[in-house]
Amino acid sequence: MKRFHPHPLLRQRDLMTLASAFWLRSHSSLPPSSDRVFEVEPGSRILAKCHWQSDPRNSPTLVLVHGLEGSSESDYMKGIADRAFQGGLNVLRMNQRTCGDSELLTPTLYNSGRSGDFRFVFDELIERDNLSAIVFAGYSMGGNLVLKMAGELGDQALQLRGVCGVCPTFDIASCVDASSLSRNFLYRRHFVSKLKARMLRKAQMYPGIYNLNGLNKVRTLREFDDFITAPYGGYRNADDYYYRASALRVAANIRVPTLLIAAQDDPLVPTHSFSNLEITGNPNIRVAISEHGGHCSFISNDRSERFWAEARVVEFCLESLAWRKTIPQVSQAKG
Repeated sequence: MKRFHPHPLLRQRDLMTLASAFWLRSHSSLPPSSDRVFEVEPGSRILAKCHWQSDPRNSPTLVLVHGLEGSSESDYMKGIADRAFQGGLNVLRMNQRTCGDSELLTPTLYNSGRSGDFRFVFDELIERDNLSAIVFAGYSMGGNLVLKMAGELGDQALQLRGVCGVCPTFDIASCVDASSLSRNFLYRRHFVSKLKARMLRKAQMYPGIYNLNGLNKVRTLREFDDFITAPYGGYRNADDYYYRASALRVAANIRVPTLLIAAQDDPLVPTHSFSNLEITGNPNIRVAISEHGGHCSFISNDRSERFWAEARVVEFCLESLAWRKTIPQVSQAKG
């Protein structure tokens, strides 16, 4: 794997992490998408932004899943889709439940345990679309979801050719604990404020379902999960949610080629999680940990691959699928 060389101005973990949200980018080679709705359970649908090749059935497919409070419109989702489509792949940029302006598609909430949603997508792509070569990739929370799905599939993952997670939160409790550290105040405030704002919108759209009395007192992710995620997701409490929803619990059962990309300076995903026996003892899982990269950022000093992790995800997909079409070496960044 090509080594990551960080942008010289972004060797500090927070600068690296935050820079990815403000870096001006172009996705000019990504064609317009078509919408596809998957009814993952009665009354609950999720939305995908799809980029189909001219002959979809004879082209491999990449399904992308975003992280906490992201969407199909997140820059990393478009960046990977751009590269993968140019490489000859069908690409689906998935929205988790309620995300990406799809709040009216379901009265329910997204959480890290809803791997069944993507199992449904996987099955429908096989049965309805007759696709036979599929790879899933996810960032952060999305990485946990696709890894959990692969672990739950186990030996049944016949058409699943590979799974990739970038800074995956597969040990949720340790990630939530990291977010509670004083040095991570900005990240914690960002996520909690966005989650609370989403819940206020959700309660207005679906009156009578959610009791938000006391939401204003929530200050941490653990408090939010105790107050909202667990009771409305079918869990006893936050600890029960973290245990049952963590992909680490089923990682030993993964039977397909799997790539995990991480950074030692990630403020939210402790790298000690990657030394768990469930990961190191599974020969199907390859772990690539760089010294720098922040959380899901990996902005490179190489202009032709400015967003290093995105390039590695697509490279892994093409390798797993044994797909020969090459990707044009063009910059996806301005500046």
